[in-house]
Amino acid sequence: MKTAEENFATLGLTLPPPPKPLGVYKPCMVVDNYLYLSGHGTVKEDGTLIIGRIGEDMNIEEGKLAAQQVGLAMLATIKANLGSLNKVKKVIKVLGMVNCTPDFERHPYVINGCSELFAAVWGTENGIGVRSAVGMGSLPDNIPVEIEALFELDD
Repeated sequence: MKTAEENFATLGLTLPPPPKPLGVYKPCMVVDNYLYLSGHGTVKEDGTLIIGRIGEDMNIEEGKLAAQQVGLAMLATIKANLGSLNKVKKVIKVLGMVNCTPDFERHPYVINGCSELFAAVWGTENGIGVRSAVGMGSLPDNIPVEIEALFELDD
């Protein structure tokens, strides 16, 4: 069985720099055996953000790729703070927020971009947790997706 680090390496994806807080909060916190990640945005490899509103500036496939990019930013935060993706045992909860037009209704499809990434890294048994995917009238800096998550850590 491959480790999370080995699984990630096979995907051929690159982590962006871990995002720095843009407000008064911590990007992650460990409490007991749980890792809480604050809302993460669409940080690209060069540190810039994917910008746009789904249904207006972006289509659904671009939104799904943006959600995958958020997942990569979250992985970068995990590696920067814990040292390895292998320290995560299980994805418990994902909350995905989609910046979209009022008529857009496929929020879960967009957030699948992040959920599919987590499933590829930690496997379907441990990489898929409970989830909510909701639409928002706006998000900070006009990013298309913001996601927060809760993970269980290995003992």
